[in-house]
Amino acid sequence: MTIADVCSPAVTPQAQSVRTVVFLLVDGVSMMSLASGIEPLRSLNRLIGREAWRWRLASPDGQPVAASNGIPLPTVPADEALVGADYLFVCGGLRIQSVDEKRYLAVLRQAVRAKVAVGSLSTGTYLLARAGLLDGYRCTIHWENRPAFQEAFSNLDCTDKLFEIDRDRLTCSGGVAAMDLMLHLIAERHGGDLARRVANQFHHERIRDERDNQSGGRLERLVNLPRSVRTAIQIMQGAIEDTLSIAAIAERVGVSPRQLERLFLRYFEVTPARYYLALRVDRARELLLYSDWPILEVAVATGFTSTSHFAYWFKRLHGVKPSAVRVRDARGAPAPAPETIRR
Repeated sequence: MTIADVCSPAVTPQAQSVRTVVFLLVDGVSMMSLASGIEPLRSLNRLIGREAWRWRLASPDGQPVAASNGIPLPTVPADEALVGADYLFVCGGLRIQSVDEKRYLAVLRQAVRAKVAVGSLSTGTYLLARAGLLDGYRCTIHWENRPAFQEAFSNLDCTDKLFEIDRDRLTCSGGVAAMDLMLHLIAERHGGDLARRVANQFHHERIRDERDNQSGGRLERLVNLPRSVRTAIQIMQGAIEDTLSIAAIAERVGVSPRQLERLFLRYFEVTPARYYLALRVDRARELLLYSDWPILEVAVATGFTSTSHFAYWFKRLHGVKPSAVRVRDARGAPAPAPETIRR
């Protein structure tokens, strides 16, 4: 079953049939993503007074899977769950660990052979990529994981959208964006009015679509900034490893270095150089959290010429050494959150 096969009018026989969604859970699955994927379907069933959608929680072996908040979730074996399924979403959490990866990849490939549309919530996109199921497809992943994902799968078209639907591949950045994805599927099958009624049940004021970008980290809302500042930031974001001088950035923007400095001091209270440095350090933190690269490789990938220089600025901006972030993450403790840019 592909997305193209889904009919919109609620009166068609196809719309009267039951759609089955399988959520393939990975240890540490995000409860917010999972709930945002399930609850719109439950609410839709309640509003129309019948079971139009059903869902199954699955794992490769049918054993309980612990969510990111520690709550154990019962599952059924994936082989059983896939019988009659229309969609399969692999649901990740903070990180996708390599343990049992082969079994998850086997389930995904089995779903594709069975003509099930496959997708992901949050970091589940990693497993789709590792299974080779995203070649030639657009995809997305949570903004915090995207830099490491792009480094690992540079051949894939990974966007910064909330979700991507490309034929029979449906990837989602996770969190409440999973609700927008499900509302989109509901609208396709049952119409926009019913999708909006479901959204209203959750005080979800606007159903966002695949044109909406994610926002997060230090990526401020750029729409209200002067064009020259927006352009400068976009140039910085595109030159993290092979860094540019502020003079070169200013030349590309079409202003003088002094003008660019005045603009950044006005809108961010930091110089362009310090803003650029903070972008690179933030990218490094994401790579430390969501990749297994050695610290030296992370430093090089974010434009630092030595680990000592990298460690100095990382601790200056985040309060801990890079190695401490990796150690704390390995123990399952939250890594320190980014601080505001210091001058």
